[in-house]
Amino acid sequence: MDLHGILKEAFTSLSVNTIKTGLIWLLRVAWIAGTLPILIASLPFPILNSFRALLLSFAKRGKIMPSSSHRFTVPHSFFLHFYLLAVVWTTSLLTCTWYFAYKVAPLGTESLSYPFAASHLTGGSHVFSIHKSRFTSAKDRFNVWKSVFLLLLMEAHVLRRLYETFNVFNYSSSARMHIFGYLTGIYFYTAAPLSLCTFCVLEAFNFAADQVAEFKVEGQELVSITGFDLWGYVKPITRLGWCQWAGAAIFAWGWFHQYCCHAILGSLRERGDRTADYVIPHGDWFEIVSSPHYLAEMIIYAGLLVASGGTDFTIWLLLGFVVANLSFAAAETHQWYLRKFEDYPHNREQENMGIFYRGMEGELSCCCSCEEAAKTHRYTDILVL
Repeated sequence: MDLHGILKEAFTSLSVNTIKTGLIWLLRVAWIAGTLPILIASLPFPILNSFRALLLSFAKRGKIMPSSSHRFTVPHSFFLHFYLLAVVWTTSLLTCTWYFAYKVAPLGTESLSYPFAASHLTGGSHVFSIHKSRFTSAKDRFNVWKSVFLLLLMEAHVLRRLYETFNVFNYSSSARMHIFGYLTGIYFYTAAPLSLCTFCVLEAFNFAADQVAEFKVEGQELVSITGFDLWGYVKPITRLGWCQWAGAAIFAWGWFHQYCCHAILGSLRERGDRTADYVIPHGDWFEIVSSPHYLAEMIIYAGLLVASGGTDFTIWLLLGFVVANLSFAAAETHQWYLRKFEDYPHNREQENMGIFYRGMEGELSCCCSCEEAAKTHRYTDILVL
């Protein structure tokens, strides 16, 4: 590599590292800023009542928002925007990161992809060497593939949520949410996938941009030697550690039960039924907690944390925000049930981890039986994050 190439590599590495550090701290500050007000509002001090009421006014949506409170609100059906954004953004991150991992960060004894090795050996481009030099250790390459794995899990989550928005949920036309909650959701589904791949996301996007630029120059020559190696993309994922697969199992547990609970809620309203009647939902984890879909969401993100290895403080803060936000909303939902229904089951908790100790006693039932049990209880609104 000539002097120009060395200087370019050094400058690029310095710039990327500086931007990456800034991005990581920006995400961490944002998660802390979102979590602290909720924790403060949860403290049992009378002096905080006004602040707690203000925060609740921002958090209310669906059935717990008064029908007269339409100022600074948007339709609850705008949740669709969250999942459209999440799918497009997560897919983009996953595509760039997975391609980058395959080309630049081989695991174990796997060889570099032929086109880039050939280009490097013949002096065709500095792109490969610039990016490869930043991930020389086995640990760094493992972390790149771990980011791919976390994004794959997130992709499975947001794709299911988008599917449910079209095929499971049937929002009441009168259901609203505060504009602040709407903007928070937009931020969340932008920052959450990004928080899972901060280790290599900038390098991945830079690499993709370099590849596009190189393709424009070399064009047909590059296409002629490029093939799609499916096993090469999948094999490194199968070689990840037990921690990643344990996290995936926890993720799948929460993922499955959240779908069951959403199916219960969705099955209790006929398509086109826009009334605002409410009854007590039953089935699956609804027999244990008031907002089991919230609890399942916490488990999903706990699974992501375990799959990450628990070494990334940004992901810890992401989980902290999810738990604080959903616990706050679940507590208000629980109080709403108690106020509205005199016969509300008192054995249900607001939102705690009791399900881990009681939920395995029979593992309740699968989605099909859940829906059958639910059909005898009419419920006509959906509360989800």
